[in-house]
Amino acid sequence: MSSSAESQAGDLLRKAAAAQSSVARAKYATRGLAKAGSDPTLRAMLLRQLYLSQMESEHFDAALGTAQAVLELAVLPDVACQDLARAHLALGQPREAIDELRRASRVGPASRRAFHLWTLGTTLYFQEDYAAAATAFERAFRWGTTARPLYRAQLVLARLALGRKLSSRGVSTLAEARRDLEAAACGQGYGRFVLAELAHRQGDRSAARSYFEEFIARSDTGRVALRVSLSAELARARQLLATLDVEESAKV
Repeated sequence: MSSSAESQAGDLLRKAAAAQSSVARAKYATRGLAKAGSDPTLRAMLLRQLYLSQMESEHFDAALGTAQAVLELAVLPDVACQDLARAHLALGQPREAIDELRRASRVGPASRRAFHLWTLGTTLYFQEDYAAAATAFERAFRWGTTARPLYRAQLVLARLALGRKLSSRGVSTLAEARRDLEAAACGQGYGRFVLAELAHRQGDRSAARSYFEEFIARSDTGRVALRVSLSAELARARQLLATLDVEESAKV
């Protein structure tokens, strides 16, 4: 590949990453791939932009194929496995997604292992495999750094879902988990959903409602790819908000 073509492919990659629509992202990524030659890193980065455009356009079958093509390039294979998992989930294939997330946790670097284990635990949790979810959250907590309060809180929820009592010396109590997560940076974003779950478990309806509504407002207005990856959380948040509405109406 000539230096000119490589430079053009790099420019198109930057345009794809900055694109404000899925159509523009796909256009620049496709043009870049035509000029990228055989450089695996450049091709992988352009293919990932194409994948994102396909997820945003809800072309999930195509996105699955693109993520597989990235994986075959052996560039950031754990990220490719995460992308494959998201596409599988969007296609209603949770078992395949779980397999990819397990693979991501094995092949990824230590710096990203906690994230992959957390994603695995979350997916298992929503499949109601609470024992496996708890194991994944325990491992994420061991590997984690700044997001450990989030992983610990979800471990508490998984163990409660299993019907286990919370040891005062072992896993944090609900109150401790909520306090620590509220004080941590990871209590923002996805942490709002987990805080809502904790508050709901505590019977703090007002806080649960506030956290659920904040989570929905932030997540439901983002990119399609984000909404797809959070579809289980959004459905549960709406379900529990409806339950809170019924409970409050019964009191009137």
